[in-house]
Amino acid sequence: MYIDTNYLLRYMLNDIPEQSKMAADIIMDGAEIYPETIPEAVYVLQKIYKIDRKNVSSALLDVLDDITVERKDQIREALMLFCRTRLDYIDCLLLAGFLSGKNDFVTFDKKLQNRKKTLSSNEKKLTKLPPEVC
Repeated sequence: MYIDTNYLLRYMLNDIPEQSKMAADIIMDGAEIYPETIPEAVYVLQKIYKIDRKNVSSALLDVLDDITVERKDQIREALMLFCRTRLDYIDCLLLAGFLSGKNDFVTFDKKLQNRKKTLSSNEKKLTKLPPEVC
């Protein structure tokens, strides 16, 4: 069963007891999300709930253990980059694909172009650190 961002947020935030329980039950039964759910969750957690990027990353990294999503490894890498940099989540997702060697990308964003060009082996190792280091 696929769930939307609202279900995911109710599960993570446990802020509306009846809905949170429904979300938990579905997730424990093996829920799936589309990868596009993650950027929306990042946005809502940061902008609406005013949660800092470190806690947003940690919470989403934790919830990834409970759900099925395509490109889970790339999403994990992106969330770790998001925690450790000032880049927005979508830029981190692009860089995570690039660092994995699976995807390259082009951009008109000078800051992102420079970041891509200057990636060092040290930065590549940073994304491999466990989430607790975030």
